[in-house]
Amino acid sequence: MITMKKLIMLSSLCLLFFSCNKKQVKVEETISTETQEIMIPKSNCFASLSDKDSIWLKIEVFPNVATGILKYQLSGKDKNTGTLEGTFEGNKLFANYTFNSEGVESVREVAFIINDDSAIEGFGEMEEVNGKMVFKDKTKIDFSKGIKYHQISCIDNDIQFQIN
Repeated sequence: MITMKKLIMLSSLCLLFFSCNKKQVKVEETISTETQEIMIPKSNCFASLSDKDSIWLKIEVFPNVATGILKYQLSGKDKNTGTLEGTFEGNKLFANYTFNSEGVESVREVAFIINDDSAIEGFGEMEEVNGKMVFKDKTKIDFSKGIKYHQISCIDNDIQFQIN
């Protein structure tokens, strides 16, 4: 007969034997060394101001796209405030201007020549395509009689570029 001491001793030996044969699993943590770049766009702000009219333009340029805010406050016309999204071809910006006027959202194409200290809005014949007003022929946009904007401080005029 097996005595209680022998049974305890035999059980302890079995436990010791099995615990010694366990393979140790090494857990390695991999730390990602990838860094994410934060894109800070180049911002330019412009305004065309007169006694009765004011137009505000803010452009933020990323590598592949330009975005911004455009706000028209023209005497005798409804106020238009909206966003821009487009691309540059040289120093010419072609963008879709999405705005609200009288509670209706509309989209029309706009064009600007952007220089270091000014912007000039160009105008040309337009047509409706898929519910959006676009230039009929971009090569015929007239910048010579367009609205001229002067560069202003984006920080000092930040309130003008908020969309309500």
